[in-house]
Amino acid sequence: MADVNRGNRPLSPHLSIYRPQLNSITSIMTRITGIGLVVGALLLTWWLIAAATGPEAFANADAFLTSWFGDLVMFLSLWALWYHFLAGLRHLYWDSGAGFDLKTVNILGWGVVGGSILLTIVTAIVI
Repeated sequence: MADVNRGNRPLSPHLSIYRPQLNSITSIMTRITGIGLVVGALLLTWWLIAAATGPEAFANADAFLTSWFGDLVMFLSLWALWYHFLAGLRHLYWDSGAGFDLKTVNILGWGVVGGSILLTIVTAIVI
């Protein structure tokens, strides 16, 4: 049955009304970093298959992955790995039923962001 009073009802708020919150941004970033991890894994797989294929294929793959663009992609993949890992730990903590008050949510969100940046830099320096 058609709703004839549709014009009199309030509309759902649009996304532009709300200020982005840290929790929603970190949730979106978790999904984006998951996709980024797939890209990094595909590049690493290409490099390994090229190494097994022969010297010419390996030279092409290695030239790409050791270029400035390949270094950038692999560095961002490293950051995505740490970010995704820390966000997963945060979700495991939430699965226990704890940490849902706003103060803890903000601390954990900034911990995931800051921790992923710090761990990425430390890992890049060590490796």
